[in-house]
Amino acid sequence: MIEIRLGLEDVARTRFAISPLWEAVASVRVLKGADEHGLHRTWAERVRPQLAAANVDFGPLFDLVPVPTRSPWSGHVPGFVCPPPTTPLPSLDVELATVRATPPALLRTTAEVPPARMAALRADPATELGRLADVLQAYWDLALAPYWSRILTLLEDDIRYRVGRLVEGGAQHLFSDLDPQVTWAAGTIHLKHRTVHGARRLDGSGLLLVPSAFVWPRVFSVLTEPWQPSLRYPPRAVGTLWHTRPATVSDALAGVLGRSRATILAALTAPASTTGLARRTGLTPGGVSQHLTALRTAGLVSAHRAGREVLYARTRAGETVVEAAGAGAPVSTAPA
Repeated sequence: MIEIRLGLEDVARTRFAISPLWEAVASVRVLKGADEHGLHRTWAERVRPQLAAANVDFGPLFDLVPVPTRSPWSGHVPGFVCPPPTTPLPSLDVELATVRATPPALLRTTAEVPPARMAALRADPATELGRLADVLQAYWDLALAPYWSRILTLLEDDIRYRVGRLVEGGAQHLFSDLDPQVTWAAGTIHLKHRTVHGARRLDGSGLLLVPSAFVWPRVFSVLTEPWQPSLRYPPRAVGTLWHTRPATVSDALAGVLGRSRATILAALTAPASTTGLARRTGLTPGGVSQHLTALRTAGLVSAHRAGREVLYARTRAGETVVEAAGAGAPVSTAPA
């Protein structure tokens, strides 16, 4: 059991943030075996072949994310790989710049990292940290960028819910359903942990709460200096993250975009290539390509290179348009 004791100033400085960098690192844990319940199996089965086909050595990243050999509870991640964000929603570029600028004194860890990897980092920090950041960017482009709008929506929805809890009943109400492993009593957060025990006073630094799609069933804590004390916890409804409903085309949306473009947008329940979308929709590959260009120009679709393929995904704007047009409007099932 870890006890995190909050004073009045800590409660006042408690805040939320989303970290693209942490999501990338946490998702590596999933690929290395920390998903024994199969929560992210759909995502992992799509991503693993793309990573294997990529002409990238992911060793600088994967070596720093220990394999959870005993259970999902084992294996922590070196703090310098994914420091807590200092703003509510930093871009990945900003977080990677922080990684590149890590002071050599922070290149330490008790995690089960290959000694040769840590030795290389300490011997030439600038080069190796730059290499790590480049690999993180390549990993993000393949494994997370096509899915980010879906993940981000889940995380932001959770924060909105948590803020509502705080407004309704204060800090006690906020923490009462944050996670079954977290309880609040008399100004102290009690975090269940199987291997770590002890108390920590925050002394006015506040607590950072970071919802994370890839941590379930764990809550990760950051309680060592120089980083802000943080809890990375599973968001509400994380179990539905990869669920897809049958593609439907709203007649209202078709009236605005045209039937073919509305069909393509509705079919992007998961990232897909031009050929894949042609199969899903019954349209010709050439027609799909033309419509995708128009949808990208309108900011409703984004493109992400995955090896030799280009995968298309709905942007946040695209997700919003599909959801809004489908609410209460007549729909037609998209052709398979």
